[in-house]
Amino acid sequence: MIELHRVSKVFSVGPVKVPALSDVSLRIAKGEFVVLTGASGAGKTTLLRLLYRDDVPSEGEVQVLGEDVASLRRSEVAALRRSIGVVFQDAKLLPARTVYENVAFVLRVLGTPKREITPRVFDALRTVGISARAQAYPAQLSQGEAQRASLARAIVRQPSLLLADEPTGNLDDAMEAEIIDVIKDIRAGGTTVILATHQSRLVRALRRRTITLDGGYLLKDEG
Repeated sequence: MIELHRVSKVFSVGPVKVPALSDVSLRIAKGEFVVLTGASGAGKTTLLRLLYRDDVPSEGEVQVLGEDVASLRRSEVAALRRSIGVVFQDAKLLPARTVYENVAFVLRVLGTPKREITPRVFDALRTVGISARAQAYPAQLSQGEAQRASLARAIVRQPSLLLADEPTGNLDDAMEAEIIDVIKDIRAGGTTVILATHQSRLVRALRRRTITLDGGYLLKDEG
């Protein structure tokens, strides 16, 4: 499913080279739920960006779903991303579109036949428990509802891989628990999940395989 072999990523800030990842190697099997943790600046977001080919490694090899991401052409990157759902700390919903329209937009971009769009959107909304808010606009949603809508948008394409970057960072404890339950349900359906968080309490509560980054290095891989 996912394999990183001696991956490093260095950013240039003027004349200064800033390492974000250093010599990271790991494997994640199909269907796993993996927690990626570490302090801010540890390299979590950089690693996720490499997985959905928003960036490429400076050194080493990143394989996702059998593809070497650095060697993909633009059309092949688009094909890879159809199999990957991404959720961020900020729900990033389109403010002028309803929940239904936000989720349906993904399918329209992918060229999904019109007759399939409505049933697939409502399947996704039911999965995350927000179908009753389908006609609401983002400004009318609570933070928890907005994050559920973001999850629905990520899974409506029926991805093989879900990447969640601090998905509960803006939520209170009760909303956090609800979102984590939804993500667990998504994983139970066969989707591989990588959840990035800096919250040690959440890491302990999840009790999943945990990969810890520290200053761009893989510090621990446990569970």
